[in-house]
Amino acid sequence: MATSSSSAINSQQSPGLKNYFKTPEGRYKLLYEKTHPAAALHYSHGKSVAQLLFFQLTVAYLKEKPASQNSATPSASSSSSSVRSAAARLLGGGNGSRALSFVGGNGVSRTGPGSSRLTGNLGTSTSSSNGPQSANNYDGKGSYIVFNTVDTLFISDLNSQEKDPIKSIHFNNSNPVCHSFEPDAKDGHDLLIGLQSGDVYTVSLRQQLQDPGRKLVGAQHYNKDGSINNSRCTCVAWVPQTEGTFVVAHADGNLYVYEKSKDGNTDITFPAVKDVTQFSVAHAKSSKSNPAARWHICQGSINSISFSADGAYLATVGRDGYLRVFDFLKEQLLFGGKSYYGALLCCTWSSDGKYLLTGGEDDLVQVWSMEERKIVAWGEGHNSWVSGVAFDSYWSAPNSDGTGENTVYRLGSVGQDTQLLLWDLAMDEIAVPLRHPSGGSPTFSSGSPSAHWDNITPNGTLLPAPSMRDVPKLSPVVAHRVHVEPLSGLLFTNESILTVCREGHVKIWVRPSHADTNPAQSNSSGEVGIGNATVSKERPAISSVKVGANSSLNSSTNTSLSFKQQSSVLFS
Repeated sequence: MATSSSSAINSQQSPGLKNYFKTPEGRYKLLYEKTHPAAALHYSHGKSVAQLLFFQLTVAYLKEKPASQNSATPSASSSSSSVRSAAARLLGGGNGSRALSFVGGNGVSRTGPGSSRLTGNLGTSTSSSNGPQSANNYDGKGSYIVFNTVDTLFISDLNSQEKDPIKSIHFNNSNPVCHSFEPDAKDGHDLLIGLQSGDVYTVSLRQQLQDPGRKLVGAQHYNKDGSINNSRCTCVAWVPQTEGTFVVAHADGNLYVYEKSKDGNTDITFPAVKDVTQFSVAHAKSSKSNPAARWHICQGSINSISFSADGAYLATVGRDGYLRVFDFLKEQLLFGGKSYYGALLCCTWSSDGKYLLTGGEDDLVQVWSMEERKIVAWGEGHNSWVSGVAFDSYWSAPNSDGTGENTVYRLGSVGQDTQLLLWDLAMDEIAVPLRHPSGGSPTFSSGSPSAHWDNITPNGTLLPAPSMRDVPKLSPVVAHRVHVEPLSGLLFTNESILTVCREGHVKIWVRPSHADTNPAQSNSSGEVGIGNATVSKERPAISSVKVGANSSLNSSTNTSLSFKQQSSVLFS
């Protein structure tokens, strides 16, 4: 557990906030806090800090480096090929991959095999972000947090009690605003970074840790100086189940498909977008060109993107308030829908690909069914914009094997109201409104939504926001103020929940089943860790590594989320 001195620091930085919150399955406790040097927020390239706070969090798990590889720092042309990991877009999804940013999640990550425990000497590292790093410390496996603030990308040891990062990477001419980690990068270039200038880099995370400097090393550069698109990168994501394909979304509503194996400095132009309000795809004329395609998604910024775990479907949300779901391989818009009010800021998939979550400026958490192609539930509980959503793919309801129609999903959301909300969703127990004459009162019936909704909408249809009285309502099972500053995202791991605020401070909340375990205690093999997991290949994750959870939940909460009987909210 965290030391008394670090607990004192936590209390000083978080006045009036509790270091725990209660859930039906037990108490989550604040274990560690991660942050950056305070001076980082004062350097802003001549712009106000408010303009530069696009804060995002990614968790990366590195496997142990194979003994056959040279222990020396890899060169620019030959970086480590042993990296297998999982990350969150964030949160997304996102990616995210979800990915976890002020403007939305960031894609999907997948499960990698093996254990993600830190070696003992790495877990006790106390290196400063400003000091030189020892290459020998970073040849083994480890768990890391990657986050950005203003003009610097920081890397922290997830399992260390140290608040400050162990590595900082400075960007001279622009600011990093989004990033994603590739679980199966065979060439070692596993970290994808998007800048405010539109530039994009791929690098080896292990190589960055081994290098003592404060600059990117061994980087591949794409869209250099905004040669293809000079608007801000809003989110980046690796495409699951592909070898080196990634996408970059921009603030002008365009998304580009890149191949890591191709030259990133090819001279390419795409035709002008004829109708900025319509979806369109343009392909490069040459097979050697990079990017290979441009997708015009919407008018205005793309705020978040998220891939389904199998990479078949891509979800986007934007400034125009629409969720759009695409068949990625067919380059086809399947369906979409409008928020109740304002922009949508974040989105993510369930690990089984059946449901999507969105959140935005209407203060609501919306649940979308892939099968029904509509909103099937919405959650009310935030008092301000919802800036991050995620499915807890580690949590399991009692007597649930994760199969069948009675699956219960645990959802999480954070907002600018500084609150973390947890929700439980049991689709077979939601009360579904029946169709009713215009102006009449709705009637409700329990059962599968598919028995009551209208016919499936045709491909390409963007639906208006439905009336709130026609959609089942969820109430949160937990509402807890976790930070002083507005929140920008959350991420679930096997043993904890990570929350991040707009100022770049990260809190790690340990689950009830792990709260009494000392994370610094070494096992017989000399390994330690709190964010560690034995990873399963069979259950892919959304926004984090997928591992079966052993959480217990009072069965009464399973039926308390329907329209007819809402649960009481636990405030702490």
